[in-house]
Amino acid sequence: MKNFAKEYHKILHPQIPDFLKPFLELPILTRLKGVGLLCSTDWTPLYHNYFPYSRFDHSLGCALITWNFTHNKMQTISALLHDVSTPAFSHVGDFRKGDALTQSSTEDLNQQMILEDSKLSDLLKPLGLTAEQVCNYHKFPICDNEIPQLSSDRLEYMYPSGAALDKFWHLKSIRKNYNDIIILKNQEGIDELGFKSKKQAALYTKKFCQISLLLQHNENKLTLQLMAQIMNMAVELKYLTEEQSYSLTEKQIIELFDKIASEQKDSQFAKLYHAFRTMKKIKRSNVELENHFNVCIEVKRRYIDPLVLQKNGSSVRISKIHKASAKWIQKALNFKDAKFGSIQL
Repeated sequence: MKNFAKEYHKILHPQIPDFLKPFLELPILTRLKGVGLLCSTDWTPLYHNYFPYSRFDHSLGCALITWNFTHNKMQTISALLHDVSTPAFSHVGDFRKGDALTQSSTEDLNQQMILEDSKLSDLLKPLGLTAEQVCNYHKFPICDNEIPQLSSDRLEYMYPSGAALDKFWHLKSIRKNYNDIIILKNQEGIDELGFKSKKQAALYTKKFCQISLLLQHNENKLTLQLMAQIMNMAVELKYLTEEQSYSLTEKQIIELFDKIASEQKDSQFAKLYHAFRTMKKIKRSNVELENHFNVCIEVKRRYIDPLVLQKNGSSVRISKIHKASAKWIQKALNFKDAKFGSIQL
């Protein structure tokens, strides 16, 4: 899928609106071009991702979705900026802090980075906006809301994630599915993205839950936890500073670690890093294995139960009118892998 991001973004909105273009040059955003959406899986042969997709791509995608449905500059810019505090390897940063369950700790710096950026403030002034107005995308329900609702953030990342991880989505199917989306009112009377047809709502639910299951497998848990351990060890050994997880690209960090591991082949750091860079299959067990890196953690369960437009103009959750969708949701919620995922050191 060469040039996936470019073609995909055209589906989300035919053109990048002119007012948004200067914001795409801000250093707090351009650095996200070196941060992958898929949380270090681009760098291990355990995964065979079909194309790279960055946090910058994701941020722009969220902004395009938001603009497409709201034509509101404040909300669109807020969506664009919602991930500026994401460090290298994305949610690995949460695993480093022991936050595998909510995966939200990397958001802590987001508002601060937005409020302290003078270049951003200068771009906002001609639009009659302030940093305070765009520093918290959580207050805009089209941009963000709670699971199992559908928002621009949740909608955006599952299309490219599914396409890159296992070809669950292709550009043609994304276009057809996306063109079925409209703004509906949920049970609280709040705006929420939903679907015009039961068929497309069910398709999105199924594929979302399939991708969610991949992210709950021990392969994913082990990959992120192993890279978290490697990053923490690199900081402890002064191979890397915390600041460099924001200033260096993932490629630069990988190249640095490659060099260190080749020079210190017998070190614990090198053993962990070699396992990450060479693993092609993991072991599953109900007990910890000796001489292995073992992972036994609970991770965030992602699922969706989108709204569907009814003939009378009201909306209802897909799980209430489509049994197969309800089963997919329960499968995503109830899945349990083996207690331990392990890789030999």
